[in-house]
Amino acid sequence: MWTPTEEEKIGVVICNFRGSVPQGLILEIGETVHILEKCEGWYRGFSTRKPAIKGIFPASYVHLKKAIVSNRGQYETVTPLEDPIVTEVTSTLQEWAVLWKQLYVKHKVDLFYKLRHVMNELIDLRRQLLSGHLTQDQVRDVKRHITVRLDWGNEHLGLDLVPRKEFEMVDAEQISVSDLYKMHLSSRHSVQQSTSQGDSIRQRHGETCRIPIPHHLFLNLKSFTYNSIGEDTDIFFSLYDMREGKQISERFMVKLNKNGGPKNPEKIDRLCALFTDLSSKDLKRDLYIVAHIIRTGRMLINDSKKGPPHVQYRRPYGCTVLSMNDVLQSISELKEEKDFVLKVYTCNNENEWYQIHENIIRKSSTKYTAPSTNYGLIISLQLLRGEMEQIRRENPMIFNRGVAVTRKLGFPDVIMPGDIRNDLYLTLERGDFERGGKSVQKNIEVTIYVLYADGEILKDCISLGSGEPHVSEHRSFVLYHNNSPRWGEIIKLPIPIDRFRGSHLRFEFRHCSTKDKGEKKLFGFAFTPLMREDGTTLSDESHELYVYKCDENTTFSNHALYLGLPCCKDDFNGCPNIPSSLIFQRSAKETLWISTQLSSTKLTQNVDLLALLKWKAHPDRVMDILGRLRHVSGEEIVKFLQDILDTLFSILDDNTDKYGPLVFQSLVFIINLLRDSKYYHFRPVMDTYILKHFAGALAYKELIRCLKWYMDRSAEVIRQDHIQEAMRALEYLFKFIVQSRILYSRATCGMEEEQFRASIQELFQSIRFVLSLDSRSSETLIFTQAALLNSFPAIFDELLQMFTVQEVAEFVRGTLGSMPSTVHIGQSMDVVKLQSIARTVDSRLFSFPESRRILLPVVLHHIHLHLRQQKELLICSGILGSIFSIIKASSLDTSVQEEVEMMVESLLDVLLQTLLTIMSKSQSQEAVRGQRCPQCTAEITGEYVSCLLSLLRQMSDIHFQHLLDNFQSKEELKEFLLKIFCVFRNLMKLSIFPRDWMVMRLLTSNIIVTTVQYLSPALHKNFTESDFDFKVWNSYFSLAVLYINQPSLQLETLTPAKRKKILDKYGDMRVMMAYELFSMWQNLAGENKIHFIPGMIGPFLGVTLVPQHEVRNIMIPIFHDMMDWEQRKNGNFKQVEAELIDKLDSLVSEGKGDENYRELFSLLLLEKIEQETWRETGISFVTSVTRLMERLLDYRDCMKGDETENKKIGCTVNLLNFYKSEINKEEMYIRYIHKLCDMHLQAENYTEAAFTLLLYWELLNWEDRPLREFLHYPAQSEWQRKEGLCRKVIHYFNKGKCWEYGIPLCRELACQYEALYDYQSLSWIRKMEAAYYDNIMEQQRLEPEFFRVGFYGRKFPFFLRNKEFVCRGHDYERLEAFQQRMLGEFPQAIAMQHPNQPDEAILQCDAQYLQIYAVTPIPENMDVLQLDRVPDRIKSFYRVNNVRRFRYDRPFHKGPKDRDNEFKSLWIERTTLILTHPLPGISRWFEVEKREVVEVSPLENAIYVVENKNHELRTLISQYQHKQLHGNINLLSMCLNGVIDAAVNGGIARYQEAFFDKEYITSHPEDAEKITQLKDLMQEQVHILGVGLAVHEKLVHPEMRPLHKKLIDQFQMMRSSLCHGLPGLEKLSPACSGSSTPRGNIHMTSHSPMSPESMKLVHRHSPLNLLGSIRHSSSSLSSHTSSETGNLVILTDGLVGETVDDIYRMQASPSSSSLSSTHSAPSQMINSAPSSIRGSPSLPDKYRHNREMVMLLPPHRDRPSSAMYPAMTENGQPTNFHRALMQQMIGPCKPCSDPNLSVAEKAVPTAPSSWSLDSGTREAMPFLTAHVGNIMVPPVPPRTLPPGHFSMHFDAFHHQISDLPPALPARCLRKSPLHPIPASPTSPQSGLDGSNSTLSGSASSGVSSLSESNFGQSSEPPARTDTMDSVPSQAWNTDEDIESPYLPVRYSISEPDVLDSVKPPPCRSHSAPGGVTPQDGHHDPPALPPKPYLPRGEGSIPEEEIRPRPMPRKISQPLMSNKEEQAKVAWEHGINEE
Repeated sequence: MWTPTEEEKIGVVICNFRGSVPQGLILEIGETVHILEKCEGWYRGFSTRKPAIKGIFPASYVHLKKAIVSNRGQYETVTPLEDPIVTEVTSTLQEWAVLWKQLYVKHKVDLFYKLRHVMNELIDLRRQLLSGHLTQDQVRDVKRHITVRLDWGNEHLGLDLVPRKEFEMVDAEQISVSDLYKMHLSSRHSVQQSTSQGDSIRQRHGETCRIPIPHHLFLNLKSFTYNSIGEDTDIFFSLYDMREGKQISERFMVKLNKNGGPKNPEKIDRLCALFTDLSSKDLKRDLYIVAHIIRTGRMLINDSKKGPPHVQYRRPYGCTVLSMNDVLQSISELKEEKDFVLKVYTCNNENEWYQIHENIIRKSSTKYTAPSTNYGLIISLQLLRGEMEQIRRENPMIFNRGVAVTRKLGFPDVIMPGDIRNDLYLTLERGDFERGGKSVQKNIEVTIYVLYADGEILKDCISLGSGEPHVSEHRSFVLYHNNSPRWGEIIKLPIPIDRFRGSHLRFEFRHCSTKDKGEKKLFGFAFTPLMREDGTTLSDESHELYVYKCDENTTFSNHALYLGLPCCKDDFNGCPNIPSSLIFQRSAKETLWISTQLSSTKLTQNVDLLALLKWKAHPDRVMDILGRLRHVSGEEIVKFLQDILDTLFSILDDNTDKYGPLVFQSLVFIINLLRDSKYYHFRPVMDTYILKHFAGALAYKELIRCLKWYMDRSAEVIRQDHIQEAMRALEYLFKFIVQSRILYSRATCGMEEEQFRASIQELFQSIRFVLSLDSRSSETLIFTQAALLNSFPAIFDELLQMFTVQEVAEFVRGTLGSMPSTVHIGQSMDVVKLQSIARTVDSRLFSFPESRRILLPVVLHHIHLHLRQQKELLICSGILGSIFSIIKASSLDTSVQEEVEMMVESLLDVLLQTLLTIMSKSQSQEAVRGQRCPQCTAEITGEYVSCLLSLLRQMSDIHFQHLLDNFQSKEELKEFLLKIFCVFRNLMKLSIFPRDWMVMRLLTSNIIVTTVQYLSPALHKNFTESDFDFKVWNSYFSLAVLYINQPSLQLETLTPAKRKKILDKYGDMRVMMAYELFSMWQNLAGENKIHFIPGMIGPFLGVTLVPQHEVRNIMIPIFHDMMDWEQRKNGNFKQVEAELIDKLDSLVSEGKGDENYRELFSLLLLEKIEQETWRETGISFVTSVTRLMERLLDYRDCMKGDETENKKIGCTVNLLNFYKSEINKEEMYIRYIHKLCDMHLQAENYTEAAFTLLLYWELLNWEDRPLREFLHYPAQSEWQRKEGLCRKVIHYFNKGKCWEYGIPLCRELACQYEALYDYQSLSWIRKMEAAYYDNIMEQQRLEPEFFRVGFYGRKFPFFLRNKEFVCRGHDYERLEAFQQRMLGEFPQAIAMQHPNQPDEAILQCDAQYLQIYAVTPIPENMDVLQLDRVPDRIKSFYRVNNVRRFRYDRPFHKGPKDRDNEFKSLWIERTTLILTHPLPGISRWFEVEKREVVEVSPLENAIYVVENKNHELRTLISQYQHKQLHGNINLLSMCLNGVIDAAVNGGIARYQEAFFDKEYITSHPEDAEKITQLKDLMQEQVHILGVGLAVHEKLVHPEMRPLHKKLIDQFQMMRSSLCHGLPGLEKLSPACSGSSTPRGNIHMTSHSPMSPESMKLVHRHSPLNLLGSIRHSSSSLSSHTSSETGNLVILTDGLVGETVDDIYRMQASPSSSSLSSTHSAPSQMINSAPSSIRGSPSLPDKYRHNREMVMLLPPHRDRPSSAMYPAMTENGQPTNFHRALMQQMIGPCKPCSDPNLSVAEKAVPTAPSSWSLDSGTREAMPFLTAHVGNIMVPPVPPRTLPPGHFSMHFDAFHHQISDLPPALPARCLRKSPLHPIPASPTSPQSGLDGSNSTLSGSASSGVSSLSESNFGQSSEPPARTDTMDSVPSQAWNTDEDIESPYLPVRYSISEPDVLDSVKPPPCRSHSAPGGVTPQDGHHDPPALPPKPYLPRGEGSIPEEEIRPRPMPRKISQPLMSNKEEQAKVAWEHGINEE
């Protein structure tokens, strides 16, 4: 049976419970559970962490705690019965634990470890508190430590500050706001410096008197390691003040034996002393610890003859010093002892011994000897602070060790009353003695005795130092052979007080002989009594004593014999008639100097004081004695305080009239003496005296009379010092008066009561009189009044003993009221007056309600006056704070209601005014940084805010009612409301209280909302209908809005526990205010609501964005109301619309709003609008706002995340378009234009930045309309702004190298300047335009890649979701790099591995899918591209700019695949994407608007390829015919060679096989026309080649004849092979025939596709240096054997290849990244030059470095050729043949297959098989390989191919070389090991090619065959060559000089026009192979484009990065016959070199 629990209410889980039973509650160790019911060993309840979940758990798993239950039942609250601080530690640690782990995650390691340490300490301290074994002091201490740590942790974790009182959290409800504010301040202060509290004592009348804290130095002698003396030693430690040259402490003495150990074995490890009572002032002195070492033994330490061993002398040995200044810092910081080693120095001359320590300090090194080692005394020091009692308590260990307490000489700074002391310090200074007939000086020893009056030697009255027992006689140390010894020894004489009178000191002098006997002979003595005749003690000064002669036999048994003699000069003068017949004769020339210092609380050396105490002996001298009391030192007076006071009052009783005033003066003097901090401790002595010992029952009459007399005189006298002193002594004078009266009335049973009362009344009249005097003219009077006011509050307590509370209050009111008002007195008096009022308020008197009723009006009156004039605000706030504390404490009394009423009337208005003034000041100061420090302003503001809040909190509805009723007019009410609303607004705006003062902030909010609830009815009642006042309402609404938006009220940001706590205490105050706001809005009349449109829309919108569901529900309907009212008034709601959209933008970008808000906004408003007549416009508006919100939220998420530039730009474009197209908000549109422009500039997208700014430019007209200041634009005319923008846009186009876009703008500006006759600007702009034309022709521009990206899945932001885009890549960015970048931007995304369109499942799934592949641009401006004479640099721009259409091709087989000739069935699926805007534009990417898909048949593709090649050939040949290309015919040679060679080896033959086959013709009758067209094109090609060869023969260099001959031979073969298929070819014969070839014939053979010979082309060791799938391969169909993937198979080892089917099997996907060749590499292996450099992950190590080999060949001269072309040299000289070959062989031939390209571009013939170069051409290869080898793709693991399957296209290879870029940027060189991404339908382009849109199979194959060339072997490592233009000039040049400019490198996908691409700019001849610039020694290097290829000296790329490594330099062996072997050696050698 479950029964509710009675006792067991709360428990802590001590074991994890998994909740494995039905209804089980899962619990973890440490959780707190509330128990509701119990049943047989089980409890039912809930965990405080999750109060909603209730369940059962075993009772044994819980430790029960005692608790108090309030409100028993369903809603009971349970509080554990434990120390609140323990509860706080528990909850705080639980809160910290979560945050602590987060610190680790956020890498805040330092704080993590510190916090862990603090948490462990807290757990330990909590354990101590719970143990219950601590004393009260210890508990206090532990609590202090806990709170310091809690506050430290809270501050560092950014948690709230906890206000505390006595270490415990305070309840804000129980104390006034002012007190709460002060507690926050003090808590904040204690966090900042967690010093111990209670360093000061609160004085009775309020001011704090700081008691200096004494310091104590603990010294411990650990060892004397330097003790090589071998004799007993005494060490005397003391503190020495160097500046004053005197010792300030007693000595601490240590006796050591000859081994260096303590003489007393009990003292081992106990040689320690505590030098006490050092003040802070002492520590600032130049203090030293000095130790003197005295040995006891022979006279001379190293002379055994001097004196017999049994006679011991005390002899000086050495000294050591330690400067306290050096060690103070280190010992005051430490809590434990610190060790120091002190060197012991010995004295060189014993005469100097007395000042050896000074010499050491001064470093007078001639006077002492330093020790040979560094050892000496080892001491440890520690500095302790606090009173002696506290030190004993805190350091019991020190006192257990028997520490020697070593006092200061003289009294400490603070003399304690119970401190009894009677010490006389005697310094034995020096003596002067006669030689006495000896040849050497004496060794003098002084023996000191203390003798009593009867001649008895006093026992144990001599102390040589603390730490050793007292002795009865003392022998001084002996100075060797010294008749004027100076000892400087200080001895303490602790003589009992009763033995002091009559005692004397005797000094006996002996000469210590060092002869054999070693006796000590007495030769004289001196003496001095300790007290004088008059009873005063020996004075503190130096005394010169007479020395009397005597001898060894003299006995001093009768001391009276010498005591009658004069002891010193003064004595002698006192008794001149001394008989000379005495037995003791004075030695006239001998004297002894001693000095004494008395530290006694019982004896005095002061004659005046003694005379006063014994006044009855001389009654006639009383006046004089009283007068001289002022000159007695304070120490003497406090020592005899009680005796002096008794004496004074007995004198007063003796003769009141005669001595009254003097006694009064003396009393005042003594009272004021006790105000000094040194004697402050004697005030209790005085109090005790008054209460217990004072007996002057009649004294009060005289004291009152004198006091009154003094006050009445204050108006007349000029000097008022004595009056002021009397005023200062007022408190104690009243104590005496009252006590005296009490004694009198006791004695007389209350007689003369009336007279006493009357005299007090009169006294108060005098006080009022003094205060009412106008003191502005007299400064002395001011001081008198100030002294009186200061002392006045201290007398209230005394008066209360004699009068009732009301009577005293009336006295005080009269006195305070008598002060002139603040206007009539100076500022200093103002302060004093207020301080006096403050003390009055703090006094006990004010705590009585009956006195408050009397005093409060006068206090409030004064404060009111000060606040009106803004004077002394800080003091006033303190007074108010005290008043509020008292009122809050007694708020249950009925009288308090009246007091609050009084304060409201007097203060509320002026408080508001004051606050407004202060706040406006503090704001202006923030702007100007005014005079007062911000700290003070903040403090004053805080004080007054807390006062105002205290007052408002005390006000009940009655008070508010009275307040509102008391306003005379609506104007006054309005003014009041405006003021209070303004103050409240400022409170929230200025955040008066720091962020972590959560308690204070919440309380403030609570008070504000309560006050507003009281005031809103008044607003509604008085200012709605006809009296509507916009200002008040507006103020009210602004306040409400600010209130709801306060950061401290946003509970969503808090931890659940904290949120619950706040909700329990205050509820959600935002909701309260929102209801208030809504109801006030509803109360407003409709026509008045219009006033708040549009002004209040933004603020209200801000409120609705607060993430509190209820607030949103309340507030969103207001917008409907606003729309409705505007619709009624204006017929539309344009204002609401405009304002909402404006404000929404700024608020969402500040981080407000969320998806829920969007939905709620739309839902609530649509629901309301449904019923309206204007619903259609309303709905469309709400919908567009909702859509705007969607975009804004996306934009915000992008901006605030670590999102990439791309996402941010995309978001911004999306928003910008929305503003333009849907909402038409021009200003917002322009703002976002500029935001977008800034982003582009940041990302260095200058072209896009220009296009973006152009949008704004287009909005402006060339007019003189003035424009206001906007964003960063100044106020200016529209024309000026448009001009400025235009210049900026032109500048950005220039930086983005899009000069073609800049030029029209230049023209437009030019027109404007021309129209205005501004010729200067016109000239400037025309020059700029000209410069842009130059730039177009001269500067290098890279063509970008384009990529198509699809974003699929619902996880993408709204603006990307399920859309496809085309993106313009960055410079040098290939597909792989782009893919990597996109995946980096969307780390969650999955890359799709195929190019097919995604299905619905992917579109709707909750994920992110990316689909990326490259696409080819289809240029819009075809006219330019078809013009023959237009240079390629111009065309290249139009190919890749202003492009809207892009395409990609996917090859596929239709029908059965022909194994022998795949071209028959290979089709192309061509997709064209059309974008919304052309690229480039305002973004790097645009959305795809529509797709078009067509299929291209194999035949059409063949036609296209051949047509392109023909066009290219024709253009090139015509250029040579028209002498456009001078001299160098390499381009032509290469192009011809490529086409002819390929045709011979099966290029065109493949087409013949495929399409001229009878079978094909019959089966495709519809293609007849196309077949004819293909035939015509082939015939045309043969014809063109014939013309080309004729031109070639004319221009060919003699040494290149063999090549020409080879071309002729191959051309014949080509013709014959085509003859049977194409009639009419036979007629053609070449115009010239080739000459015979030298060694190394070029021999052509035709291979069938499968012939074995073709296998020779690839040697097993050749590193297939492939040029990568060149960028155009994607669209190329030049080789019909392209596989679907376009994957290029690379052979390295092994010659057996795979069939084409095998190749298909290895494809990555059905898409193709290259259609160029059957053997294109898989796109992930080689995609482009840059990506080829990355090296395939599967590379063998020895080839791995090949990835660095990039073709980087800038032109430089004078480098030996052999370094680069080893295979072409004989004995180091190139053969003629090779020279010629190098000169002419390399020419352009660029295949291209793209049906979209113009005729001009269709010039590449295609052949069914790859065009291959026979192995006979191998001789020519090394040259090419030397250039090209390094750029090839790294070798790939072996794959086998069927024989003959690897025939090669040399043509493309040529084409590559012709346009090699001069340098590849270093950025391409990085490795990018990406996981495979689908090969794109257009492969990334090669970095090597400048102008081709296709890579025919020839490229890949031709290059491969190249690698098998015969390198020569090298016998030595290659010399470093940086460049490749080092071939001797005759090897290059024909008759003409050659200047070869660089060709532009292009990185575009479509570079159709091959022939035109090699057209040079005018007046430039064509280049040699790409990077190789043939040059004469005297030729200038060609003009180079700027970045990224600068010639050296213009910031060129460092050579190390960009140059290929050279081949071996010297060739020492002839060419080897076995070419394969050669190739192998050279290859490996090159590899090793790399």
